[in-house]
Amino acid sequence: MAVPIITFENVTKRFGKVVAVDNVSLSVEEGEFFSLLGPSGCGKTTLLRMLAGFEMPTEGRILIDGQDVSNIPPNRRPVNMVFQSYAVFPHMSVAENVAYGLKIEGVPAPERRRRVEEALDLVQLHGLADRKPDQLSGGQRQRVALARALVKRPRVLLLDEPLSALDAKLREQMRTELCTLQEKVGITFMMVTHDQDEALALASRCAVMNRGLLQQVATPNDLYEFPNSRFVADFIGSVNLFEGVLAVDEPDQAVIRSADLAADIYLDHGVTGGRGTTVWAALRPEKIELSKYVEGVGPPVIDDAPAGSNSVRGIIRHEAYLGSESTYEVEIPGGRRLKVLRSNLTRWDQEDFSLGETVWLSWHACSPAVLLS
Repeated sequence: MAVPIITFENVTKRFGKVVAVDNVSLSVEEGEFFSLLGPSGCGKTTLLRMLAGFEMPTEGRILIDGQDVSNIPPNRRPVNMVFQSYAVFPHMSVAENVAYGLKIEGVPAPERRRRVEEALDLVQLHGLADRKPDQLSGGQRQRVALARALVKRPRVLLLDEPLSALDAKLREQMRTELCTLQEKVGITFMMVTHDQDEALALASRCAVMNRGLLQQVATPNDLYEFPNSRFVADFIGSVNLFEGVLAVDEPDQAVIRSADLAADIYLDHGVTGGRGTTVWAALRPEKIELSKYVEGVGPPVIDDAPAGSNSVRGIIRHEAYLGSESTYEVEIPGGRRLKVLRSNLTRWDQEDFSLGETVWLSWHACSPAVLLS
């Protein structure tokens, strides 16, 4: 099997008594767009800085292409980093900024010019080579930082919150450009971000961190659909979490009884936790269906769920129209409010709901993710 381009082996980093990274082991394959994701202070930036060589691990090893680089200085590692602030030199032109690293390395002027032109073409800045950074937009300055990193032809490009300084519309545009750029150059990208949407949109795989610990490593789809813990389920996207007990756990079905919910949660598969096990059910807002409540008429039956399962009555307490979708907060018996998301793409073909209206909330037996911790 091919050697991973990046390997962290039992890496720990302490700052005094504070454990910033706690015994992390992780491998990244060549050509991946890999994201380190987590809340502020979770250790993701420290891990990236150790890979870049700006911090040294307290324990463990870091390998690039099979070589232990744990104690090798940054300038001798086959990586380059794009910082959150871009860190472009304001007194230099775009071309001078991009050429700076090559000049320091003693690359001859003709070779520098050729490689700078290639890098500027790659990030679509060819016509702006003579401009100063203060004559550029935020997105263009970010491209300068990318070109400056790529011109040195690193094996791995490190991105520290690369889009956080941009406005929402430009951030969305730059996501597409980053993906296209990574596919074009074919090198490994490793990005740190706290923005879930950014990580899910860009990365081929993500590592979720919390309090210095690695929580889960998976594709964006698996992180969202099959989180392995309450923390991951709650951190990735929006979710309704219910604590409960397995009342039934058989190979082809399970039932969770929850005091948080005035209905059982019926699943069309087993959980392997065993009856009496405490679990948490994670139900995404877009997987809950709204339907009209009619006095004397029971809830809709979905997937032949047993009576009293997978449907609960509630009252709409809040609605927010967001263009392509609308979000609702629906109060169920007991006072808890559930989040519901509804697409507006076929709004003309859907029932309308209003504040204060009583409705049924229903979901399919395959919708909830079940978490044991």
